[in-house]
Amino acid sequence: MTADLVKQVKGCTLCEDLPLGPKPIFQFNSKARILIAGQAPGRITHRRGRPFDDASGVRLRHWLGVDQDSFYKPEQFAILPMGFCYPGKGQSGDLPPRPECAKTWQHKLLKELKELELVVVIGKYALQWHLGIKRSQAITPVVKEWRKYHQIDINCYQNLGNGVEKTVTYFPLPHPSPRNNLWLKKNPWFQGELLPELRLAVQTALEN
Repeated sequence: MTADLVKQVKGCTLCEDLPLGPKPIFQFNSKARILIAGQAPGRITHRRGRPFDDASGVRLRHWLGVDQDSFYKPEQFAILPMGFCYPGKGQSGDLPPRPECAKTWQHKLLKELKELELVVVIGKYALQWHLGIKRSQAITPVVKEWRKYHQIDINCYQNLGNGVEKTVTYFPLPHPSPRNNLWLKKNPWFQGELLPELRLAVQTALEN
C-alpha cells in the first residue's frame, strides 16, 4: 500500500501548468518517527531533487541538531511539504504552495505514519493546515507559545488521525530561510528556549 502510494505521488502531474513543470519532491517511509511539515520546494531544491537541499536545509538541520546523513534517512524523517512541487516566483518571494496538492495527498500519506512521535511544522501555510492557525494570525506569537502544541491527541485531530492511540508532540517554527535572519535577531528566545527543547525532542524520538 505505502509503496504504491509513494509511486503515485512521485508520478503526480496534477499541476501541469507550473512554471518548471511538475516534479514532486518529498521523503517518506511509514516507519518515520519525525515529520517535517514544510511549505513547498524552492527553485534550488527543485533543481537538485531533494527536500531542503539548500541554505534553508542547512539551518533546519542545525535547529534539529542532526547531520545530513540522519536527516535524509526516510525511516527517521518523513518530509512532506504542503506543496510537493516548486510553485514559481511571486513579487516578494516564491508563490504559495498549490492547494490541490495537500487536498489530494496529505491525508493519504499521513495515515500511513503509524509510528509518528514528533511533527515539526514550518511556516505559515503548514501552520494553518496542521495546527488550524488562522490566515490573519501572525507567526511570531504562535511560535512563542510553542509549548501549548505539545502532546496533541492525534485521534482527536482531524488532519493527522491515523487510528493509532498515542499522542504527538508538535513544534511550530518559522521558515529557516535566510530571509528570516532579522526575525531571529529580534527573537533571541527562539534559539535560547525553543531550540534546546526541539533538539531534545528530536533525539528522544530517534532513540525510541
